[in-house]
Amino acid sequence: MPGDVDLAVIIVPAEQVLEVIDQCARKGVIGVIVISAGFGEAGTEGIERQRLLREKALAYGMRVIGPNCLGIMNTDAEVNLNAAMAGLMPPRGSVSISSHSGALGIALLDYVKSNNLGIAHFASIGNRIDISSNDLLEFWEDDDNTKVILLYLETFGNPRRFSRLARRLTRKKPIIAVKAGRSEVGGRAATSHTGALAGSDIAVDALFRQAGVIRVNTIEEMFNVAKNLAHQPLPKGPRLAILTNAGGPGVLAADAAINYGLSVPPLSEETRRRLAQFLPKEASLVNPVDMIASATGEQFGKALSIILEDSAIDAAIVINIPVRPYQEVASGIQKEMAGYEGEKPVLACFMMSGTNTIEIRTAPDRLVPVYMFPEDAVQAFFQSYTYSRYRTLKAGTVPIFPEAAEAKARKYLEPSAVLKNGGWLPPETALGLLKEYGIPAVETKTAGSAEEAAKVALEIGFPVVMKLRSTTITHKTDLHGVLLGLQSEDEVIQGYKEMKTRLEAAGQGKAMEGVILQPLVKGGEEIILGMSLDPVFGPLVMVGLGGIQVELMKDVAFSIHPLTDIDPDYMFSQLKGLPLLNGWRGSPPRDLDALREVLLRFSALIEDLPEIAAVEINPLMVFDRGKGTMAADARILFKSGTAPM
Repeated sequence: MPGDVDLAVIIVPAEQVLEVIDQCARKGVIGVIVISAGFGEAGTEGIERQRLLREKALAYGMRVIGPNCLGIMNTDAEVNLNAAMAGLMPPRGSVSISSHSGALGIALLDYVKSNNLGIAHFASIGNRIDISSNDLLEFWEDDDNTKVILLYLETFGNPRRFSRLARRLTRKKPIIAVKAGRSEVGGRAATSHTGALAGSDIAVDALFRQAGVIRVNTIEEMFNVAKNLAHQPLPKGPRLAILTNAGGPGVLAADAAINYGLSVPPLSEETRRRLAQFLPKEASLVNPVDMIASATGEQFGKALSIILEDSAIDAAIVINIPVRPYQEVASGIQKEMAGYEGEKPVLACFMMSGTNTIEIRTAPDRLVPVYMFPEDAVQAFFQSYTYSRYRTLKAGTVPIFPEAAEAKARKYLEPSAVLKNGGWLPPETALGLLKEYGIPAVETKTAGSAEEAAKVALEIGFPVVMKLRSTTITHKTDLHGVLLGLQSEDEVIQGYKEMKTRLEAAGQGKAMEGVILQPLVKGGEEIILGMSLDPVFGPLVMVGLGGIQVELMKDVAFSIHPLTDIDPDYMFSQLKGLPLLNGWRGSPPRDLDALREVLLRFSALIEDLPEIAAVEINPLMVFDRGKGTMAADARILFKSGTAPM
């Protein structure tokens, strides 16, 4: 081939690809798309072939998309490139798409075209030996042609890089993602409550939430949200007006809105007065506004225009049952809304087949998105509002606690023999480590015999709590290893002996390494804090209602480590038991400020000691507002062979 070649698209049998790469190198090609299959997805031989392909391409300084991919598209007028094995080229638009799956990529392109959307770029990245979704995000961040980004993800190559890029990018542009593989395939050995409750999909949820990514469950939902964000302004608030020519669909839309936590407020008196001037007396003018079945296209448009002027409304959904020809209603809305450049989004629902053929263009670059069912329109608005609200939040920062020094903590841990080969810290050492990071912990002492336990209890002062001391038994309460409110030396001695007898009867006698004794802590709400290591995302931090009910109630919330100063409040908001902390039916409000600080200090501990594999504080007692917190029990597991030096 004469002249320079920028891009080579390789579609030959897999065993010939390496030879073609050599030919490309001799020609000076810098970009390669390998559409050919038969690599990492094709067994041992394919994995080896993929390794050689990657090494060869990188050695030549080439950038590679694929292998085993559909290819790429770029609708920029200066490029106008279709290098994809797809039988269609969507129109130019503002949506850019990355898909791990080539086959699904064809369906995505078809959805784009059928939903009145156009694309800026499309990339099917296949086995991702070089260019990944993260690289595309970095490119799209500053690409003026891209307004909305759609991702179909099967795995995360580098989730921490994804998080950094997405946090920055979503401040400018929305990212809508479908993450395949929500179910947990195979079991995980859970060494704690946190590990039992955590899962990779929970980690994905936390990552997307912290990065401002809009997560949807299906491709259909992805495009429902995308066509709203691509053509309508971001909503300023959750107050939704519903305009319909039938009562039932209006009620369905209102129910869906309330279920999402949106608002369907009554319209103002002035708005109702203006609507009453041209709507029949049988119409309902509250909200939803039911114009009844006789509503004309002109009435649809006029009513919508009036409703959008109501200061109590942030957005409107128009629902049409096709009593009249749908073209009349669409035309009436378009005519009345022509040139509307207000800041309130408008969505439409035409309850009929073929809704994708309906185009309501109110400005050259603005369409009213059309849905078949009211719930779809409400879901799209809710996701847009959630993203809009994220954009208004300040970007969180990771706080630093200068007094919680890593060197000081490591020095504290040096005497612990457990650290030599990994394993659980003794409970008194674990609580002491928390204190090194400014997390209050109850006074804790140990005893190796019944008589010593009685002596220690006398020093602490009655009533006391006696707990099994063991670095191998996970849940002490399952073996009656926690005795509360012991009032005398005799009760302590008797309790010790009974605990030992029960363990021996259960074949666990050697697991008893004595007991720990603490003063009885009263008056707090029991909370659990935990950390487990996700194999892909790293440390996953949990907070929830504690005590023995944690696995039964499962009222917990997760965030990816490290926590920023805005993460604790979001985690609290996800707890069904939050009213208990805020004061419920006469109970006193608890010290959420202190709990917030403990969470951030907990994250700092995890950051400084990456050798930690799991942590659990259960219970953490949260006292009345202004009274602080107190860790009553803690378990910390260090990775095998990575003990602090």
